[in-house]
This record gives sequence, C-alpha cells and structure tokens, in this order.
Amino acid sequence: MLSFLPAPVIGVINSILLGINTLVWCVLLYIPAILKLIIPIHGFRVLCTKVIIAIAETWVACNTGWMKLTHGTKWEVQGADKLKRESWYLVLANHQSWVDIFAMQRVFNRRAPFLKFFLKQQLIWVPVIGLAWWGLDFPFMKRYTREYLIKHPEKRGEDLRSTRRACEKFRYTPVSVMNFVEGTRFSQAKHDKQKSPYQHLLTPKAGGAAFVLDAMGDSIQTLVDVTIAYPDGAPTFWEFLCGRVGEVKMEIHTHDIPDELKGRDYSTDAEHRRNVKNWLAEQWQAKDERLERMLGR
Repeated sequence: MLSFLPAPVIGVINSILLGINTLVWCVLLYIPAILKLIIPIHGFRVLCTKVIIAIAETWVACNTGWMKLTHGTKWEVQGADKLKRESWYLVLANHQSWVDIFAMQRVFNRRAPFLKFFLKQQLIWVPVIGLAWWGLDFPFMKRYTREYLIKHPEKRGEDLRSTRRACEKFRYTPVSVMNFVEGTRFSQAKHDKQKSPYQHLLTPKAGGAAFVLDAMGDSIQTLVDVTIAYPDGAPTFWEFLCGRVGEVKMEIHTHDIPDELKGRDYSTDAEHRRNVKNWLAEQWQAKDERLERMLGR
C-alpha cells in the first residue's frame, strides 16, 4: 500500500513501527514472565508459557502487518501446509541474511509452534528483547572452546547438560527448535575460505542439532528442512526495512528423524558423531541442489 514511497522513507517508517511493536509487546510479555518466575507451581508456569507465546505470536503478526503495508515483495512459499501447531520440530535452515528470521517467523507464525533459538549467554543482557527471550524460554548457552576444555576438563560435557536442562522446559508445550547449522551467514568469502563442497551453502556444523536430538530425541520426531532463496541476492537488514527485497522463495520439507540419531551422546560417541554428520551432509546436498533450482541458475 505504501510501497510507492521513496525507499529511505519506508525504511524509517518500518524502523519506527518495528521499534514500537517490539517495545509494546515485550512490556506486556514481562508480566506473565515475572509471574512465572515468582510462582513455583508447575501448571501455572505452563499456562504462563502459553500466554507468553501468544503475545510473541501477536508481535510477529504485527511485524507481518507492516511488511504487507510497506513492501511489494513477492512471496513464493511451498510446504507450509504440512506444518502443525501441536508438534515438536527440529528446524534447520540455510542462513544468508538477518532477514531469514523475519521471513521464517512470517511463514511459520500460528502454523507451527513458535520458533526458538539457542542463544549465546551474553545476549540475555540485550536491552528489552533479552528479557523477552528469557521469558520465552529461549535457551541461553555458554559454549567452551577446545583450548578451555583442555585446561578445565571438568567442564567437558557441560554444554550437553546445559542443553538438556534448557530442553526440559520444551517438554510441556510444542516447540520448533531452530538451528542455523552453518553457524554464520553465507558469503562467498566464507565459502571460499572453508572450501565448502556445496555451491550455495557453507559446511554445516552438526553439534547444535545433535545436542537437541541427544536431549529431546524422545519428544522431537520430525525434521523441518527450510530452504530460503533470494533470487535478487541476499538483502541487508536495511534493504529489508526499505522494502528493497523483490522476491523471497521458501521451500519447507518435513522428514522423520531416524531413531538411531536420538538419545545418544554426541560428545563421546564417535559412531554417533559420524552418523549425524553423514545424515546432515545428505540434507545439505539436497538443499544445495534445491537452491540451484530455486535461484534459476
């Protein structure tokens, strides 16, 4: 509707709308989050979690509203009809831009359980949104480097124990546990440095997905494989706010997760590590071929 305005004007308008939307819904979200913290009754906490998720879904819906108001982006989405709200999912996606998160939220919102990400522990201190992430039970992880573990072997396995503690909260309400397994946004420079075997993707890192399967294998039965393509090139966040994203393509494929990949210890079981890596490499090869087709090259 407002896409006729100059792009910088649209960018300013959307920045203001995003800021107001985030502030209003985060403040409302704090109320059940604090109640959940101070009232240690299991049933009440589950109820508060559902209220918090409903508020977060409304935040996403409002973001979708200003996108539709100011953007002329063409959306081509396949497979969203396979999603179910009352399911537990492991969601894996390629990562090219911060826009990926907004695109996935728009498509998944109220079709699937709310997307939750593993975050670095320091991000809990991000103003406004950090406390909202905490209220939504986003897992905050403290990861240790190989060098640190050599000096402090008593910390070995702590990342898996932390994952299990975090995932324990996911057992009572359906959840989509999201992981960008490439670990960073794609760029040609990173691709060349890695000598990635894929044309459009970085080499996937299996640890994060494996830890979720180790901790929640009895709950999560389904992989949701999301492939995102920007035929005009991956946009920056400012280009997205300015409405300069011509087209977004997304394909969603669901697969049963093999039983042999669940409930084992990725950090100590060499055979399990090999199996997870091989399984993920198969998914990534198929995704790379899919991207080639989606980009029309």
